[in-house]
Amino acid sequence: MAQAIVTEGLTRRFGDHIAVNQLDLTVEQGQVFGFLGPNGAGKTTMVRLLNGVLNANAGRATVLGFDVATQGTEIRKRTGVLTETPNLYEALTARENLLLFGDLYGVPESELPKRADSLLEELGLIERANERVGGYSKGMKQRLAIARALLHQPTLLFLDEPTSGLDPVAARMVTGLIQTLSHQEGRTVFLCTHNLTEAQRLCQRVGVIDQGVLR
Repeated sequence: MAQAIVTEGLTRRFGDHIAVNQLDLTVEQGQVFGFLGPNGAGKTTMVRLLNGVLNANAGRATVLGFDVATQGTEIRKRTGVLTETPNLYEALTARENLLLFGDLYGVPESELPKRADSLLEELGLIERANERVGGYSKGMKQRLAIARALLHQPTLLFLDEPTSGLDPVAARMVTGLIQTLSHQEGRTVFLCTHNLTEAQRLCQRVGVIDQGVLR
């Protein structure tokens, strides 16, 4: 099976603190890979390294065959990222947010409105699509951020605590979406979580990171 992510000795320091320490990892295409660890373990730093947002101090990594050190732009065209905080434009409506980000991602203008509305429908937001995001609950913002991450139909999806702040119904909706993306559409999902039950239900493989070290 083709490899979506390969790291060899990947290391990132912030001053004297080693956030990611000599990490060797392989994730195969089409897998849901669970990256488990407590807060501060290095999960978010790892996502930033793999998307070419941070530079490593040592080691190397490839994502979808691209070198993270030199081809970050190409990687980010093909990945979707859900961060710990949604980072949405709260003065805009949900639909306006998706149309803006879709344009930035280069989604064809002829496809963008239909694709945005389809995701809003799928994530239970279509009835409030024309309301400003500033009035949304935390869970609604989280679902909209997931829609944004999926808008350009990425090959590889990085999800950082995707069910955080969601009620049980919304959480089941999101976990069902993750299963569909992997099992039916063949996409790779890199799932950062500290929820062991969620990881057991969704993931084919897991890795546990603690204090920057893959245990």
